[in-house]
Amino acid sequence: MSFLRRHRAATPAGPDFDVLAMDPGDWPGNLGAGLLPAPDGSCQGVFLRYDLFGGRGPAMIIGNLPEGSPARELSEGQVPFEVAQLLDALENDEDVEVTGAEDCPVMQGDNLLIVRKIKLSETRISCVQFDRSDNVLVTIASWDRPITDDLYALLKPLPAELFQQG
Repeated sequence: MSFLRRHRAATPAGPDFDVLAMDPGDWPGNLGAGLLPAPDGSCQGVFLRYDLFGGRGPAMIIGNLPEGSPARELSEGQVPFEVAQLLDALENDEDVEVTGAEDCPVMQGDNLLIVRKIKLSETRISCVQFDRSDNVLVTIASWDRPITDDLYALLKPLPAELFQQG
């Protein structure tokens, strides 16, 4: 999981925001987590990599990118960072592009989310995105599994302290 390692600071400070993801204690498979650092050592995103396949590759990556994160800046047709990381983790070097997007309303508890379903040229990848009220972009990329509305009920804030080291 080299993409999750920090390259600058010896002791990551962690994010200054809660991470919306599935609680690691509720997940039956392997879990990896990491920070996307900026050159100044600040946190530009948190990514959780869930493996339900028992070591045969990740089933899902959930990213949380705060406003201003460079990983949010995509050119036309470019896949979200989480999709690129999923493909890399699966050692899949196909060229994958965004072919379209569709906005769908989804309830998460008492909150109405406007979820963007990202359509990709690689149909085995499901990808959705939504903005939180604090302007953090959540992206879920799943391999060979559709993302259903039931998944949103499993998402909850994980405290920033969970991602602190030292």
